[in-house]
Amino acid sequence: MGRVPRVFALLVAVVVVAVAAAPGSARVRGTQSRSAQLQAALLAQINSFRAAHGLRRLRLSRGLTAAAGAHSAQMARLGFFSHNSANGQSFLQRIARVYTPRGFRSWTVGENLVWGGPDIAAARAFQLWLSSPPHRANLLDPSWREIGLGAVHSTSAPGVYGGRSATVVTADFGARTR
Repeated sequence: MGRVPRVFALLVAVVVVAVAAAPGSARVRGTQSRSAQLQAALLAQINSFRAAHGLRRLRLSRGLTAAAGAHSAQMARLGFFSHNSANGQSFLQRIARVYTPRGFRSWTVGENLVWGGPDIAAARAFQLWLSSPPHRANLLDPSWREIGLGAVHSTSAPGVYGGRSATVVTADFGARTR
């Protein structure tokens, strides 16, 4: 198994474990095929877009993937949509727990979020990011080196999702230099 398939398998495992361990009333699932397909398609679109603009392709990061998957699961389970965690912790603090700045000369992270219906396609999620200036800026930021993607589907997401089926996607971007 090559590096990319192993990372995608890890990505799916992180999302499934995070969802399975999450208490709450919303039924959240990170099905391997749906989540993996959406995440793979988003990564391909992001990297194609970056290459078309003369930027380097992003590598999948275990730490960023863990942060993205856990955040998507928490938002879907608890019914909120924010870069901050449910406890008010900033996305910088949340990501730093698994994508540590310790031991690095420089460290920077960014985040894109999107949610839609249960069958949101990667093309639609990507288009929503492109139409938002701050999200588009993240996609075109030349400093990024790595990315983590987490997509979670809830059959009855509470709160801002109105109890409907929803798919929540988090993209965490990062760069560290020694």
